Amino acid sequence: MTMLIFQPELDEGNIYEALIEGWKQGLRNCWWIIDYNRQSLDAVIREGLWEKIETIFQNFGWDVIILKYGSLMQAAFAEPGGDKLRDWIDRCPNQLYSALCFQGGAAFRKKLLDDIGDQGAVTTLIEKRSDTELLTLMSNLGGHDLPLILDTFAKAEGDRPKCFIAYTIKGFGLPFQGHKDNHAGLMTPTQIETFQAELAIRKGHEWDKFESIKDSLEAIKKLVSDRAAALNTQWRLTAPAVAVPDKLDYRSEKKLSTQQGFGFILQELARSEHQLANHIVTCSPDVTVSTNLGPWVNRRGLFAHEKVADLFKKEKIPSTFTWDFSPQGQHFELGIAENNLCLILAALGLSHSMNGERLIPIGTLYDPFIARCLDSLNHACYQDARFILVATPSGVTLAPEGGVHQSISTPLIGMAQDGLASFEPAFVDELEVILRWSFAYIQKSPPPNKIEKKTSWVREESGGSVYLRLTTRPVEQLSRVLTKDMEADIIDGAYWLRKPGPNPDCVIIAMGAVMSEAIEAVGHLADKRRDVGLLAVTSADRLNAGWTAATKARAQGYNAPPSAIERLLSGLAPHTLLVSILDAHPATLSWIGGVRGHRMVSLGVEHFGQSGTIKDLYRHFEIDARAILEAVQSATPGRPII
Repeated sequence: MTMLIFQPELDEGNIYEALIEGWKQGLRNCWWIIDYNRQSLDAVIREGLWEKIETIFQNFGWDVIILKYGSLMQAAFAEPGGDKLRDWIDRCPNQLYSALCFQGGAAFRKKLLDDIGDQGAVTTLIEKRSDTELLTLMSNLGGHDLPLILDTFAKAEGDRPKCFIAYTIKGFGLPFQGHKDNHAGLMTPTQIETFQAELAIRKGHEWDKFESIKDSLEAIKKLVSDRAAALNTQWRLTAPAVAVPDKLDYRSEKKLSTQQGFGFILQELARSEHQLANHIVTCSPDVTVSTNLGPWVNRRGLFAHEKVADLFKKEKIPSTFTWDFSPQGQHFELGIAENNLCLILAALGLSHSMNGERLIPIGTLYDPFIARCLDSLNHACYQDARFILVATPSGVTLAPEGGVHQSISTPLIGMAQDGLASFEPAFVDELEVILRWSFAYIQKSPPPNKIEKKTSWVREESGGSVYLRLTTRPVEQLSRVLTKDMEADIIDGAYWLRKPGPNPDCVIIAMGAVMSEAIEAVGHLADKRRDVGLLAVTSADRLNAGWTAATKARAQGYNAPPSAIERLLSGLAPHTLLVSILDAHPATLSWIGGVRGHRMVSLGVEHFGQSGTIKDLYRHFEIDARAILEAVQSATPGRPII
């Protein structure tokens, strides 16, 4: 693997998280090329940074190769006085060198002669070159010398990771090269014309093949022609989809949290001989046990290049979990670095197209800390990596652990992130349906041709990754058998837990951990108001995406069928009040009022940081049963219901 890094990006903390993880996992055959142009976006970097970079990489077991002097420079150093020129270059501050590159050869000449003085050989070395030749020499840094780069790469031996620090000039060859303000710089029309003339590109012929190439034209044409077959090679590999069981077993209990249910489902998969289990790879940033992956790891083991036995087990010290490492292990235990989690999910989730082997990556983390890895999560989705991200625990429902672990905005992230389908089930039987669907969804292949008739979501046919927002709060499980239609509704995003009568005053819409409060409130409302309904939302993301896709399709003249939320609300009278509730930001569900123009009261959490019992925090944030009743009462005055 080879990666090019712009040197200011080394200020990003996640670079060093990755270095640490690479050292722990015995990283091999990896090259990083650092574009060391001594400038950041807005300024010039501090002196001596290259030494710190070199030391850091060496300490993590990397070979560091520095490409500072191009071949013209090296030839000049071999001339009489060349050693003094090299010494001046090494001592020249970053800001000054950048400024001189911008000012040109005459400025270099004056500064060199002022600093070095009349010293015979070195003065001759400088004076025998014109201003243009001197600028060409002084800007001939290693990162711009392609023959030197290729030769250095060819000589790099061994599988140890390698860091190439390649000196360059920012904006090399352009009128503003080296200027500290050049990051957003654009050439003027006059400068463009001059540059075009220097390149011998005729006006109006900018896109002509081989324009301006005069020397060895036929040889270059032949080289391109000979490489045509290689250029047309299909670099993306494929892998067959892994079959998904018709049902995922799990231990059923009267009260369960969705986090426990997730652990039970993986535990049964780990025990099974189903082929799917052999393709699952789990990973977690040091919260494996607290996100209920422990039973899976006990049976499937942790990955490492060499076997490492659990010493506690060997010494017969009682422990619930076995931490045996081996090349056969199916779990990666990461440090507390959520960015690394999404990096490894991206890599594992592209295995089918990069390595021709299908993997089913599952990563777990605490829901509030998704914010730590948004950059790598976004890029993973952008690359069409396929994985399941399980975020648990979530919301203020995690009250006993304090305010710092509470999440509010994560469902909005799930809705807004392209390439990621997000769910928040309340019951474990819903989770089982969603997981089974997710295993198939992340294995879908994009359609070969553009979809012309927009009567369905494009992402339904092309697949993507999945985000599950789970909770640690045990809730009463429902004794029911899900029909195929109910399973389809769960995947589409919502179903009627209590179907409203023909003329309801109000309908409660609930998602996730607060479903128990919604059920309690509906029980009170049913005594006072007729036809009350309870809509259980399993995915605000899927509901919203289906609605917007159908709306856009109809606007473009296609006969799109009603979306799931349109169909579910179709029987409600215009006067029906909708009250939504969830343990997250109320905007997650507030859009539902706009589907058919119903009045809407949205309950949720807009602040965090409070500690207390779940009951106290639900009351404080007004997401308990009483808050639902108060919302109905205030919006539809009439008989008291509290």
